[in-house]
Amino acid sequence: MPEFQTSPGMRDILPPESARWRRFVAAFAETVTAAGYGQIIPPLLEDIGVFHRVGEATDIVTKEMYDFVDKGDRHVALRPEQTASVCRAFVQHRPATPWKVWYSGPNFRYERPQRGRYRQFDQVGIEVLGANDPYLDVEVISLGWSFFKRLGLQQVQLHLNSLGEPENRQNFVAALQTYFTDNIVRLSDASKTTLAKNALRVLDSKRPEDNEVIAGAPKISDFYSDDARLHFETVQSGLRALNIPFTVNEKLVRGLDYYRHTTFEFVGGTLDSAQNAIGGGGRYDGLVEDLGGPSTGGIGFALGLDRTLIACDDEGVFAPSPSPVDVFVVDTAGGLEALIITQQLRDAGISTDRSYENKSMKSQMKAADKSGARIAIIIGTDEVSAQSFVLRPLRGDEQQSTISRSELIPSIMKALL
Repeated sequence: MPEFQTSPGMRDILPPESARWRRFVAAFAETVTAAGYGQIIPPLLEDIGVFHRVGEATDIVTKEMYDFVDKGDRHVALRPEQTASVCRAFVQHRPATPWKVWYSGPNFRYERPQRGRYRQFDQVGIEVLGANDPYLDVEVISLGWSFFKRLGLQQVQLHLNSLGEPENRQNFVAALQTYFTDNIVRLSDASKTTLAKNALRVLDSKRPEDNEVIAGAPKISDFYSDDARLHFETVQSGLRALNIPFTVNEKLVRGLDYYRHTTFEFVGGTLDSAQNAIGGGGRYDGLVEDLGGPSTGGIGFALGLDRTLIACDDEGVFAPSPSPVDVFVVDTAGGLEALIITQQLRDAGISTDRSYENKSMKSQMKAADKSGARIAIIIGTDEVSAQSFVLRPLRGDEQQSTISRSELIPSIMKALL
């Protein structure tokens, strides 16, 4: 057993899985940049107050943050999510609106590790600040939907709800508080604790003993104002116009005070029901104001990389690939020629690898085959004297040939077509 290993909830991402992570982020970037979103790279560390604005009653703030006092006596935290950081950046830099940005990268939460959930976890996401148009809600949702389709996922489901306007939400929460308090003896102990902090979060419970009580709870749709109802109906009509199927789920809520109107979740159809969300988001028109900025509409989502890749594995799509090189250089003449030729090929944009330590021809050819390369270039003492190379195809039935130094790169280019 090694003396040092990764901490609980942390892990190493090794190749070829690391290459799949890069492909994942690249596919997301291509999807959203085509819609006018620019990348933001917020810092890993923020003043802890940024995340306190997320909600003092949430587990993220009360239990899960990695926070400490730094050497400058500043109380800071590793980011547990990135929406608050994006909004802090908006307040600090005041870009023109609507401000459309995307992000990727790690977040940190001290929680119990389980399948698809780690203490260091990566997300990709988008945020739009400075617009309240319900059709923007549709755009944001559709970009998430398009990305899942791009990965090849076919069993993702979209759950949709609306929390209405602030007054609608306040009235709804008051009704929930009364209802759950009246039925508190029927709630699980965990939900009783949740009720003392935030009645909305009781609706998130997946515990069987809470199901019957939750089923009889008041519904948010009974509290919508005319404007809130129109906003939600417009979102639904926009999704139907884009042929994006959805299910209205009135138990889908966000327990944070700044969320209002549209809220949504992407559910992996192959995942266990208790941990099946692979992403979600909503409209948070009050967060920028909570962070010291002007009243600003905002909407966005975050997608979990780990759970999404689990869903991909379950559906047999977006698999890891070995990312083979194009050419492998085999040199039995001392290695100097391999050094020079490998660099020339790489400079020409041809992915190339080689062996080291003057291994035998047999050993080097095994390495060439294992690399996945399509072509081997063989250099022996005779080839060095003649300023030539043997070009041996490693895949298919083509025969090897001898080429001059001047013919090397054109011949490789032609063979790779």
